[in-house]
Amino acid sequence: MIITSLENNKIKKYLKLKQKKYRDEEKLFLVEGEHLVEEAYKENLLFDLLVLEEFNYKIEFPYTFVTNSIMKKLSDMDSLPKVIGIVKMNEEREVFGNRILLLDDVRDPGNLGTIIRSSVAFHITDIILSQGSVDLYNNKVIRSSQGMIYKVNIIRRDLKEIILKLKEEGYLILGTDVCDGEDVSTIVTNKYALVMGNEGQGVSSKIKELCDKNIYIEMSDDCESLNVGVATSIIIYELNR
Repeated sequence: MIITSLENNKIKKYLKLKQKKYRDEEKLFLVEGEHLVEEAYKENLLFDLLVLEEFNYKIEFPYTFVTNSIMKKLSDMDSLPKVIGIVKMNEEREVFGNRILLLDDVRDPGNLGTIIRSSVAFHITDIILSQGSVDLYNNKVIRSSQGMIYKVNIIRRDLKEIILKLKEEGYLILGTDVCDGEDVSTIVTNKYALVMGNEGQGVSSKIKELCDKNIYIEMSDDCESLNVGVATSIIIYELNR
């Protein structure tokens, strides 16, 4: 079977998933390209699959062919993907592990994708986004996470409320501050929640007040600061050691 019309009900439904409102309602989102589709398939999150006409896609999952014009309409990529997957959002988990990352209004989708990828690499168990952080299912977040978005528990909550709860459960709340902090390489802890801040303003004052300890990355005086994606990756690598 091949779908040739943009008026097809399935295609009209999936086109709506390009908007956050409908993604949240349906608990579904779009991914483009074989790698992201196959990672979703491995995690049993693949809901439906559209394949460019005449492309012989070898995957043990039923799919529907679509025309170039439909694939182009669904895609946000510069080059036309051969496959687009419709993927189920991860079920949120309220029971956390011992290594939590809290993101205070991180707005850049590329930064969030990088942070997710590094979090999986360095054994972060849970990521908690503030209400003001970028949409998790933004297409740029998904692409830059390289499929790691499926492999870690990610939820969105009020950070102040969640930090107070974590304190009661014995987590060490770590903030970041180059002026009033300890070198991250000296920190030893098995149960922590690390707070990383906004690209321009850092950690907000109301959240910083709740931190038990501030840390920083030892680096050259010639470099004033690091991108939040890079900084987060270095810190969680050090904490993982």
